[in-house]
Amino acid sequence: MKKSFRLVFVACIILVFMVSGCSSNSSTGAKKSGEGGKEKTTLVLAQSADITTLDPQNSLSTTGDRVFRNMFSRLFNRDDKMEIQPELVDSYKNTDDLTWKFKLKEGVKFHNGDPLTAEDVKYSLERVMKDQTLKEFPYFTQLSKINVVDDLNFEIITDGPMPTLLRLLAKSGADIMPKKYIDKVGMDEFLKKPVGSGPYKFVKWDRDDRVVLESFKDYFAGAPKWKEVIVRAIPESSTRVGELLTGGVDIATDIPPNEWDRVNGEKGVSLINGDTTRVMLLVVRTTKGFATSDPKVREAIDLAINEKAIVDSVLKGTGVPVRTRVPEGVVGSNPDLYNTYEYDLEKAKKLLAEAGYKDGLEITLTAPKGRYPLDGEVAQLVASMLGEAGIKVNLKLLESSAYLDEYNSNSNKELLMIGLADGLLDASYSLVHYTKDRAAGQTDYYNPEVEKLYHDAGRNLNEEERTKQYQKIQSIVAEERPHIFLFQQNANYGVSDRVTFNSRLDEVINFSDISLK
Repeated sequence: MKKSFRLVFVACIILVFMVSGCSSNSSTGAKKSGEGGKEKTTLVLAQSADITTLDPQNSLSTTGDRVFRNMFSRLFNRDDKMEIQPELVDSYKNTDDLTWKFKLKEGVKFHNGDPLTAEDVKYSLERVMKDQTLKEFPYFTQLSKINVVDDLNFEIITDGPMPTLLRLLAKSGADIMPKKYIDKVGMDEFLKKPVGSGPYKFVKWDRDDRVVLESFKDYFAGAPKWKEVIVRAIPESSTRVGELLTGGVDIATDIPPNEWDRVNGEKGVSLINGDTTRVMLLVVRTTKGFATSDPKVREAIDLAINEKAIVDSVLKGTGVPVRTRVPEGVVGSNPDLYNTYEYDLEKAKKLLAEAGYKDGLEITLTAPKGRYPLDGEVAQLVASMLGEAGIKVNLKLLESSAYLDEYNSNSNKELLMIGLADGLLDASYSLVHYTKDRAAGQTDYYNPEVEKLYHDAGRNLNEEERTKQYQKIQSIVAEERPHIFLFQQNANYGVSDRVTFNSRLDEVINFSDISLK
């Protein structure tokens, strides 16, 4: 592994930081109570991107899950140590390899007053099991049947042994929705005014601005701490930090390293760091007709990128170079591919020449700007590094909604940069990207050995054997490169000293875990 880094990269890094903005444009609208002796009853959270939908089963974004996790309930959840705990479930048992029996807690109500029953569980799970248009669908395909016994008791039948069932029932997409209400008003109307059974109920969503929630006094686990929660979308990091410093928000997510000094230098606010499962990577077209369908071209791109230099310079060391989509902290991770990278510029040039691009290659890289900390700057540096190898990069930097449109429609060309987290904390969640069905239209990657390993591991109740199967998949993917991995990302939050806040590995924010000091 070569660790030399040419002077041109240093010059590029200097340029990146010269153009990084530090201005703070004030944004009004956050409700500030707690002044003049009044009790503070409103919590305000600022995120770097807006939610994209009010459908909890059709969103794979962390920004959306933070809202849904507080509006809806699930059969299980994760505590702050990432251990699975019952949420709606009172008791359960696994009677054989395919059958699980559950009993719901009594007295759980939806926000409209309807009782939550086993029929709601059946409706919700069957929807995400069967509707292939839902983004959460691929993760629920092992569920075969839901049998209702009575209002509180039901069974889940799987299509084979399923070691991840409880983890699945605790993740996004497993949110329980009100069947009776949806049958009455229709799904379109429900998605305008969603009803859940979580601690906070929906008030309004002003697109590209804010989601407003209010406490649900009949919440089965006890009255919520906050009367109102406002989740604001503030893509510009300097504006987000400015709102934190002036008291407009209590917590701001995704504070980039170039804003740390502003936060640390101000009284009344603190910077809180934490680990995540999010890996920044390049989605690569292996589709016939694209230059990146050639394994030599994909390897050349990987070898031309100095991931350690990106982490050290742009991210100030707050990230870990990786060669896998499954980072530490996730079941099935491969330690041989963690905190490692491959950088060999001369070999990259040689591979390009062997692939028929001795005079250079031109490709397009699509990347977000403002969705992740310093994502635009990272993309610019990647493009510069590829240029050193003789690859001309047409860089498309898009704001969040335009970027998501291109990603979700699979309309990007050779490369697309994205940060992907693991909502299941199990390698099966991340590695589904390398199955034929999931990769279709995106990377179009297919390897029969990977396909079999993934299928077998998904039904293997021996955790040690499962881990080895998933580690083997990661080794193959690292060599074949349908994804080119950059780094595991840290979470950086700006937090008012008025409130208590702890970072979680899964990046979930339970509003009732936050309290006034």
